[in-house]
Amino acid sequence: MPYLLLALAAVMFGLYNVFIKLSADHIQAVLGAVILQFVAAFLGLGLLLYFKQSQQLVLHVTPRGISLAVLAGVAIGVVEILTFVIYGRGVAVAVGNPLIVGGSLLVTTGIGWLLLRETLNPWQVFAVICIVGGVAVLAWQAGR
Repeated sequence: MPYLLLALAAVMFGLYNVFIKLSADHIQAVLGAVILQFVAAFLGLGLLLYFKQSQQLVLHVTPRGISLAVLAGVAIGVVEILTFVIYGRGVAVAVGNPLIVGGSLLVTTGIGWLLLRETLNPWQVFAVICIVGGVAVLAWQAGR
């Protein structure tokens, strides 16, 4: 497993949420999401061009790959707007992010298991149940 890449992705996702929280009171939600998406697109385009020019990348693409990437873009675009709105309404990042990520865990695990036919071993099921329990407690406490 690429542990270093997983750790880096976790750190960057955490920083992403902290920066959205910090900016949410200073920018309209849709504008903030658009700026965020443009920066991400330019970063990705720059890396794509670099790898293509250095011949370290062979581009392969299918219509299905494009369609699924578009759907992922729609989903993350909506998430970004909602995240700006949620944090702009005063939800603490220490509460909002675990609730969003924990909720997405249910969606991804459920789809992976039910639709994509991925297998879950007993430890993975136990871990998901623990996370769901933690998210439920966090949500309950946040609602008080």
